Amino acid sequence: MKKIRKKLKILELTNYSVGGCGVWQRVKQESQELSKKGYIVKVFSSDLEKGTDKRVCKEEIINTIKVIRFPAKKLGGESFMSWFDKRTQEKALEYAPDIIIAHSYRHPHTLQALKIAGKLRKQGKKCRVFLVTHAPFERSSTRTFFHSLIVLLYDFFIGRFTLKRFDKIITISRWEEDYLYRLGIGQDSISYVPNGIPESFFNLKPLSMEENKILFLGRVSPIKNLETVIRAFPLLKDNSITFDITGPQEENYALKLTKLINSLNLNKRIFFSPPIFDLKEKIKKIDSCKLFILPSKSEGLPQSLIEAMAREKIVITSDNRAGKELLLDKKNGFLFKIGEEKELAEVINKIKYNNLYSIKKQAKKRVEMFRWKNVINNLTNLF
Repeated sequence: MKKIRKKLKILELTNYSVGGCGVWQRVKQESQELSKKGYIVKVFSSDLEKGTDKRVCKEEIINTIKVIRFPAKKLGGESFMSWFDKRTQEKALEYAPDIIIAHSYRHPHTLQALKIAGKLRKQGKKCRVFLVTHAPFERSSTRTFFHSLIVLLYDFFIGRFTLKRFDKIITISRWEEDYLYRLGIGQDSISYVPNGIPESFFNLKPLSMEENKILFLGRVSPIKNLETVIRAFPLLKDNSITFDITGPQEENYALKLTKLINSLNLNKRIFFSPPIFDLKEKIKKIDSCKLFILPSKSEGLPQSLIEAMAREKIVITSDNRAGKELLLDKKNGFLFKIGEEKELAEVINKIKYNNLYSIKKQAKKRVEMFRWKNVINNLTNLF
């Protein structure tokens, strides 16, 4: 008689499940791909929308994934918060997952994941718990001294002990491994499973004609360092090129950028576009640009950059660790030093658009590994 395989239950834990959040995009797509593989998946998160103080609905079904949200209290910074309370714990124990995937190292809910797994094991149930770090290790340029001190203390007194209790630590970038080694984590405890992107980015024919513009697509926040691009514009030789800043905005930062644009008399060449959540519309927007740029101070794994490379765009990124991991300068894209608008302008001025076929093809080839069908197989192999 054929043995019926039990459908494993997975619980994903993440701070946000609404808004322009890179971690949420990973959780959302990962959950959907796992569901296609036959796993039963639920997502627990806070009830806040990323980038705002807006409270969102308590429960939602996204395709086949049930998302349950809990009241959150911000503890400082952009994403640091408390939302995993007694009721959350009760809901998690009631669900009794076989696998818990906790997202974002140093956040309180990741420690709660260990507690839930421990309680389920005491009940005689098998429960494995994984931590997806999301590369929080190179953010000193965006932290205050006080926040940097908290990070240091957390890593020394909490991180180096609790990290060893996860069944596996999953990194989204190779460069994270050195930081984990310093915290005493052995190579056998670490697995590399990057963020993935849908097949459509590779397979769809161009959805729009290229315009003479540079595109930024992502969350408009200080870590993205968009003022570097704005300051580079007066130095560009081509006065017809425009800059399209597309994505959800942090209000104060967008206001700062607007003032800078006006002070440089660039309001006819630089403009903001609303965020895009529809997949085809996103691809259409990427296809419309001649250059794609990501000038960030720091990145974990820049999904928008990968998406642009899959669409065979000429990409430019600052030389943060993630940027250098993805790009070989002048081979599959272009690099410039973080915050150096003069160097950025020189890079743009020197690009010869009629001789970029090889770079475009190499860009697409570089990101083939990020197809979700490849990424999800790497993840399920751990299960």
